[in-house]
Amino acid sequence: MQYARVGRTGLMVSRLCIGTGTFGHQTESKAFQALGMAAAAGVNFIDAADMYPAGTEPNQMGDAERITGRWLKGKRHRFIVSTKAGRAGGPSAWLRGSPRKHLLDAVDASLLHLDTDYVDLYQLHVDDPAIPLDETAEALDLIVRSGKARFIGVSNFLSNRLTRAIGQQETARLVRFVPAQPRYNLLNREIERELIPLALEVGLSVIPFNPLADGLLSRRNRKTGERGKGGLPREMDPPGEMHRTLFWRGREFETIEHLLTIARAHGVSLPTLSVAWIMANPAITSVIVGASGSAQLMQTLAAADYRLKQAMKSRLDDLTAEYRHGDAGR
Repeated sequence: MQYARVGRTGLMVSRLCIGTGTFGHQTESKAFQALGMAAAAGVNFIDAADMYPAGTEPNQMGDAERITGRWLKGKRHRFIVSTKAGRAGGPSAWLRGSPRKHLLDAVDASLLHLDTDYVDLYQLHVDDPAIPLDETAEALDLIVRSGKARFIGVSNFLSNRLTRAIGQQETARLVRFVPAQPRYNLLNREIERELIPLALEVGLSVIPFNPLADGLLSRRNRKTGERGKGGLPREMDPPGEMHRTLFWRGREFETIEHLLTIARAHGVSLPTLSVAWIMANPAITSVIVGASGSAQLMQTLAAADYRLKQAMKSRLDDLTAEYRHGDAGR
């Protein structure tokens, strides 16, 4: 396993990060098994969120953090723990999004779930355009200065909003965002147009999620429209419907057939190849891999040791260039 620095900080994380989005849909023993496999492979980075497992009832939100916290008992000092807030809903209007009240309450709830005094990285799960950016930035600054988080970041932010947020943080001398966590895979390359150039310019880490395109790049959903065993449940909507809209189309399935041919010709699994392609991008610090099943996790963890040759990367770049959506330049 290789390790990389998060942005311009001294925080070092493994180039692969174990995601916990399915913890709670799976049994706790399977979640523990996934965490153990990742740790044995050298992973020191765990990604959680207060709304996980996604798609559940409000009373189940936080179960992934609770499971992770129980597994971390006695070994918290060995791992970099990240969690997110802003997407979970609740009975009151302020129990969602990025207002100061919600974020200050949410971080305390996450620390309780994780059974820890602090998280290494605290991130906004989504942008909340209804709340002024300065209110959100000041709340996150307070969270860091109070010792409840070491660093802050964002997920699912458009580049223009992230640029504005960083500008306000720098002007007000507030703690600045360190990583961005976007969706990125061979079938969704839009971040190459604006977010990745921004990250390289201002020193942000990019820590993408969804490297297998909702399982399509593991081939388990090939042309069936059904979810594979061990993954997120079919009834998980709207997230499930969103993923079907993003990837389950004829052109994507054709591309996957070409990718499978390449992978077979080089004696590597498509999940390994897909994650290795992301890791080969110099802007990428770490890739969040799911834990929906042990066989798939073994394949994604294998990407840490797979050396993608430049000729192969260029071939994959050319094959999937259309998924940059909107420009010809590369």
